[in-house]
Order: sequence, then structure tokens, then C-alpha cells
Amino acid sequence: MTAPHLLRGRKGERIACLFLLKQGFDIIARRYRSSSGELDIIAYEGDTLVFIEVKTRSSAKFGEPWEFVDWQKQQILRRTAEAFIADHDLGQYAYRFDIVSVLGKQPTLFRNAF
Repeated sequence: MTAPHLLRGRKGERIACLFLLKQGFDIIARRYRSSSGELDIIAYEGDTLVFIEVKTRSSAKFGEPWEFVDWQKQQILRRTAEAFIADHDLGQYAYRFDIVSVLGKQPTLFRNAF
């Protein structure tokens, strides 16, 4: 049986993917894992490679979802993105980090979040 917080996170990722597709993103990978960590969504927006962290919360009682992507998490995401770029020979692309904050069922995109 899967823990409730993991189910909520997966649901948030599905909501984020549908939202990003409607925004014109081309999703190329989900849940990429390396020894450095995990990337939730990897997509292209035009010619830019975008690494997207999805944070999901049922309420903002303890803060907005995006606030939980702290400096330490950002460093993990950077190292994992570098691994993805190296593994797939994508060094020629500009890239950035976005956050999709899902509060309840409402996604919000923060482009170039860090």
C-alpha cells in the first residue's frame, strides 16, 4: 500500500503535467532518477530545456508549496539536472529550473524559480 503523501504527490504531478501541456511545454521525461536525486518533470519550452519540481499541498496552512524548495533541495536538483544533461548529451541547450506549486487542485507555474 502506498503512503497517502506519495499518492498526493503523484496526483500533483499528473495535474502539473496536464497544466504544462496546456501551456505549450513538451514533456520528455518524468521521475528521472540518478545517484544525485530525482527530477519530477523534464520538458522543453521552445528551445529551452526545463527541469520542473512539483510541490503539492492540500492547504497552505504551513506555507505555500513552492516555499518547500529550499537551498539544499535546489542543489540536489542542479546536480541531478547536470547528470541528465550529461547522460543524454544535451549540453547544447539552454536550461532553467521551474516550480509548479499545486495547492489542492490548482497549479501555479514559477518560471526560472532559481
